[in-house]
Amino acid sequence: MRVLTLTRYSRLGASSRLRTYQYLPFLKKHGIEVEVAPLLDDDYIKELYSGKRRKKIRILRAYLQRAEQLFRAKRFDLLWIEKEIFPWLPAWGEILLDALSVPYVVDYDDAIFHNYDLHPNRLVRFCLGTKIDQIMRRAAVVVVGNDYLGDRARRAGAKRVEYLPTVVDLERYQVVPKPREAPFTIGWIGSPATAPYLQCLQPALSEVCKNGKARVVLVGSGPVELTGVPVTVLPWSEDSEVEAIQSFDVGLMPLPDEPWERGKCGYKLIQYMACCLPVIASPVGVNKQIVEQGVNGFLARDTADWVTALNELRDNAQLREAMGRAGRCKVEKQYCVQVTAPRLVELLHNAAVR
Repeated sequence: MRVLTLTRYSRLGASSRLRTYQYLPFLKKHGIEVEVAPLLDDDYIKELYSGKRRKKIRILRAYLQRAEQLFRAKRFDLLWIEKEIFPWLPAWGEILLDALSVPYVVDYDDAIFHNYDLHPNRLVRFCLGTKIDQIMRRAAVVVVGNDYLGDRARRAGAKRVEYLPTVVDLERYQVVPKPREAPFTIGWIGSPATAPYLQCLQPALSEVCKNGKARVVLVGSGPVELTGVPVTVLPWSEDSEVEAIQSFDVGLMPLPDEPWERGKCGYKLIQYMACCLPVIASPVGVNKQIVEQGVNGFLARDTADWVTALNELRDNAQLREAMGRAGRCKVEKQYCVQVTAPRLVELLHNAAVR
């Protein structure tokens, strides 16, 4: 079976790496030959995260190359598309595939439809507001990372909707003993794009960390200023991210309760739990499914909730260990590639014969 996968980014892009690239070795073992064609390269991602202006000529070249790839679509049994073929253009590529009777699977781990239907520009809403619905409707299968995305796909009239969470590879995430004498470390991992979510935690973190009782470690955030909070910022890399998380005592995921955030897949929570850490998260979207209140972590609605949860975990090592074990167990049962890869193999095979 031959599959062409059209990813948004190269391996450096988190969504592409987690939703596509990490599955490739497993798919190959099961007779699925995958050719990966990223739209945007590593240089684009580096410019994106550094805040530099993206070069329009590079983007134009990328779109032209993708158009060429579409003309080879008939050579494959299936196309596996991350989100959409041409961002910020109508669904021309997907319409072409439908006209050529080339089946495709489309995958979503973000509510990208809100880029269009909630855009402040009326012209964008008019031209592209239903674009993702059209793509979902024509797909053989729509794969989603959470129920919010799945509900949208069903409302769009998708033929088949399958849930596949964003997961970790257990072979990379090992549980290591934590030194008892180390300072209580509050951790967060993400990117400069999601680092602004941390600002709402400044009052809680300042309270919990006063008098040297705790420290905060941020991975991949870029420069962040949290007044009154002792912050260490570490660069992100695929090779070092697990070791960095293993240095935490608790992992955080704050989110505002807004449409875009309801479509997030809670991946950082799964990373923390895979490293046997308790978690604290805002009760938004899929976070409410991943976090079991009082079992593997806490859901915190306001500053008082965050302070209470952080203080309780800071002062109770046994609770941290118990919640960490519960979180790791949940990851092993539901949120690891060892569980989801066989489902993906079956899904792709079934989509190709429809």
